[in-house]
Amino acid sequence: MVVVARAWMRPQDTRAFDDLFLAEYGRVVGIARRILGDGQQAEDVAQDVFCDFYRRHPADAPYAASWLYRAAAHAALNAIRGSRRRRRREEADALTHARLVPAGEAALDPQQAVESAERRDEVRAALARLPEKSAVVLALRYSGLSYAEVAAVLGVKSNAVGTLLRRAEASLRKEMIG
Repeated sequence: MVVVARAWMRPQDTRAFDDLFLAEYGRVVGIARRILGDGQQAEDVAQDVFCDFYRRHPADAPYAASWLYRAAAHAALNAIRGSRRRRRREEADALTHARLVPAGEAALDPQQAVESAERRDEVRAALARLPEKSAVVLALRYSGLSYAEVAAVLGVKSNAVGTLLRRAEASLRKEMIG
């Protein structure tokens, strides 16, 4: 990723961008992985987020980490929405053309694997139906960010994060129930 980005950079920017990338890449991928549940897709999202950041902002901007975390959450949620639309199109196409759907991944306990995958899909679908701010606060907090870091990303006071988080959790529970 850093090598690809350097083609767009002025020589004086490469050091600042390298430092930013090395400092924040793990957390950006972690946020995306928490939402997507797929490491490879999370790395793709992180790469897109870093490229987008470089095109729009100076590498040493003081808000860089917050911007990257928020962008990772938004991009991952958009990826979920895109995959859901793609899956619907593919299912419709499969029904239309009477294609067989390939079997799921093998597991030691197939029943448990299926139930676990279905539950994760339900949670991700419910998360994608939530208002953007609620989905982002849940994704950021459950990706390991502190209240202060979540507050910085969302542009709110630290003492408001708890309330936002409780409301988002309640909304998610409501979405999961019905």
